[in-house]
Amino acid sequence: MVSSSNPQFVHSAKLVKEKIEDFEEFPLTLPMMQCFDDIEFHPRVTFFVGENGTGKSTFLEALAIAWGFNAEGGTKNFSFSTRTSHSALWKYLRLSRSYQRPKDGFFLRAESFYNVATEIDKLDEGPGGPPIINSYGGVSLHEQSHGESFFALMMNRFGGQGLYILDEPEAALSPTRQMAMLARMHQLIADGSQFIIATHSPILMAYQDSKIISLDDGEMNEIKYEETEHYTVTKYFLNNHESMVKQLTADE
Repeated sequence: MVSSSNPQFVHSAKLVKEKIEDFEEFPLTLPMMQCFDDIEFHPRVTFFVGENGTGKSTFLEALAIAWGFNAEGGTKNFSFSTRTSHSALWKYLRLSRSYQRPKDGFFLRAESFYNVATEIDKLDEGPGGPPIINSYGGVSLHEQSHGESFFALMMNRFGGQGLYILDEPEAALSPTRQMAMLARMHQLIADGSQFIIATHSPILMAYQDSKIISLDDGEMNEIKYEETEHYTVTKYFLNNHESMVKQLTADE
C-alpha cells in the first residue's frame, strides 16, 4: 500500500527565460521548448512519452544535472566524464524541491550505462572501503547481459526513499522483465520514492498512480494512458498483426 503522505522530492521545474542568452541554441530550438514555461511532477511517477527526437532524453538529462546527478548517469557521487555531450538546458531550469531530502537517488541513461559500469569497475580497482559493486548485486555489470545489468540495478542498488530519474529503462528489458520492473517500482514507491521516467514502454506507463506527459505535437500535454500512441498502436498491431505485417511487408 502506497501512503498518501509519501514525500515528493521535486515538485516542479521552471524555465528561467531571463537567464537565456541565445534562444537559437539547442535544445531551445526544439518545438516542445518553444512553449515550455514550467511543469509540475506527480508525487510518485511522472512519465514523459513521445516520438524519437521530441526532446524526452534531453529534458530528463537537464533535470538530472540540475538536481545534482552526473550527466552520464549514476548517483550524485559519480563525477566521471567520458565525453561532454550534454546541453546547457540544466542551467536554465529552476527546481522546486521539498524540504525533505531523498536518502537515495540515481540517474539512469540507457545509452551511457556502459560508462557507469566501467566507472564502478575502475573505482573498485583502487584502495578503499568495500567494493561499490556490492551495492549492485556483487557481480560486475560488465559480466552480465545488458538486460541483466539493468535489472540488477533496479533490484539491488535502488534502496527506497529515493529520487530515480530513468531515461528509457526498458531499452534492454524483455516484456517479462518490464513487468517485474513495474512491480519493483511499486515497492520502491511504497517505501517513499519518486520516479521521473522517459519511456516508450506501454507496460511501464500503465502504472496507474502516475502522470503521463506527451511531448508530441511540439507541446507538453498531460494525457491518459489509453490516449498514448504507444498504447493505441501496440493494441491495434496485436489485434491485427497478420494484416498489419502483410501491409508493412507488401511489395510496391
